[in-house]
Amino acid sequence: MTKPPRKTAGGFRSERPLLSVLSSRLRARRVDRRLSLDRLAALSDVSKGLLVQIENGEANPSIATLCKVAGTLGVSVADLVQVTEQQPAELMPAAAPRLLWRGPKGGTATMLVGSSGPDMLELWSWELRPEERYDAPAHPKGTQELIHVTHGRLALAFGDVSYVIHTGGSASAHTDRPHAYACDGKTVVRFTMVVAEPHTPRHAK
Repeated sequence: MTKPPRKTAGGFRSERPLLSVLSSRLRARRVDRRLSLDRLAALSDVSKGLLVQIENGEANPSIATLCKVAGTLGVSVADLVQVTEQQPAELMPAAAPRLLWRGPKGGTATMLVGSSGPDMLELWSWELRPEERYDAPAHPKGTQELIHVTHGRLALAFGDVSYVIHTGGSASAHTDRPHAYACDGKTVVRFTMVVAEPHTPRHAK
């Protein structure tokens, strides 16, 4: 078996426990929904080959890919990568946070905790190094992100329009359109983010 690479563009580092959880959770959810790999690939717009690699623990899927697959299965990203049980409160120890992206200059995106799906509510911790940028595709309609910068300056871009958030500043962003985060300046930027991504039609609630 080919060992998974340490990292891929837009993907997370090869952390064996995480890949193992992801592969088993994805397979179980797919079987529960009675979906073949071909059908899941068609519905999620993710190639069958990549889905096979993920289920075999051989691929480092991007955050965007995880979101597509989770949304198609009617679950959240947390449902696929978090080991939790249905309790009044679910505690995540220090070792639990999930590193889901590592940038070319060492930046990181870690999902600290997330709710069960299909609607996604997630708390993230980000770090971007100087000259580092993360481009994100449009999320589902109605997605909103709450951002708070704890260190440095964050550039939040929507096409040709860019906003700069300074240390201690916050922003509310509608990210159901292509967007990007970038380190503005020569100092590392660190920020926390809450993502609210709806997947349940309003009339179904």
